[in-house]
Amino acid sequence: MSRSPRDAQAAPEVRAVADAVAAVFAGAFDQLADWRSPIEQTLDTTADLRPAALDGVVADLVLPRLTEPDPLFVGAGVIADGEIVRGRDVHFAWWLGPLEANPVLGSTTEPTRLDLSTRGYTEYLRDFRALEWYRIPATTRDAHVTGPYVDHLCTCDYILTLTMPVHAAIDGHEAGPRMVGVLGADIAVRRLEHELLGAFLDVPGPLALVNAEGRVLLSTEPTLQVGQLAATGTPAADCAGTPFRVLVEPAASVSK
Repeated sequence: MSRSPRDAQAAPEVRAVADAVAAVFAGAFDQLADWRSPIEQTLDTTADLRPAALDGVVADLVLPRLTEPDPLFVGAGVIADGEIVRGRDVHFAWWLGPLEANPVLGSTTEPTRLDLSTRGYTEYLRDFRALEWYRIPATTRDAHVTGPYVDHLCTCDYILTLTMPVHAAIDGHEAGPRMVGVLGADIAVRRLEHELLGAFLDVPGPLALVNAEGRVLLSTEPTLQVGQLAATGTPAADCAGTPFRVLVEPAASVSK
């Protein structure tokens, strides 16, 4: 794969930081891919799937990762549409790991099931197929990273949402398996900082990790905060397999 001109300008130590970022997300997507196979097998072999059956399969897969020491994922599960889960338009088989001082749930020591009936800020889910974390995998048939954005539904903090399509054979659909939902996981930006900050600090001079729009996830430039837009045009190293890049000597964008 050829590199962009800006990527070619990045020093080897910056490329090493970009490789470290890529490795974190490669591992995360590998985990999603491992979960997807048994979930799709369940969907294909169960003609009239009940919510509880899907919940049981998903819980058995995701809960060990949410409760391991220092987990990377703060939440994980499946969002399925009504074609495979009878009696509803959408079904969230989604769990949150233990949380500290969460504004919604307080501090929790055990995983909690996402219960939309007890949450505010759920109106935006009415058209969930239009949301980036669902719409992009549905369009590209590939994995996607959404964010950073503030998760008002669960964590009330900056997160990244990793999603990939889930497919199943549908009765009457002769074109083969079709997308019936997404499998996903949330990573708190603070947790990502814990994972990567050491590598960023090993490089002399400030760096910033930004998404495709230039929005900051992590920065060693004190004037750049999470969620802020960074200026384009500086040397950068692309993080393979992700929409992210590491900026060298970053500065704030004049855009809002």
